[in-house]
Amino acid sequence: MKKYRVNVNGTDYEITLEEVTGAEASKPAAPAPQAAPAPAAAPAASAGSEQVVSPMPGNILNINVKVGDTVKKGQVLLILEAMKMENEIMAPKDGTVTAVNVQKGSTVESGALLVTIG
Repeated sequence: MKKYRVNVNGTDYEITLEEVTGAEASKPAAPAPQAAPAPAAAPAASAGSEQVVSPMPGNILNINVKVGDTVKKGQVLLILEAMKMENEIMAPKDGTVTAVNVQKGSTVESGALLVTIG
């Protein structure tokens, strides 16, 4: 057994490692847990369009726009409920809504594509 001291993000940890030799080394280790599959890639946005993504996980309470609507910067696109608070998701720029990727009542993860503005 060998002891090591490592520093991770400013915090010191003392760890002990055991050297494995001979027959023990040839034993297969327990399989590592499988990572969750990566979410499907969002459709590529056309040049000049802006994708509005969810800043946090939550539920869509209301959608104030539909495809083809003209929006102004700062206009409320939808309401996202997270941690029992209603968060207004606003348009980052003037433009036309080219896609609405969520429905009222749906649950979204952080980073999920909500709306595309062209």
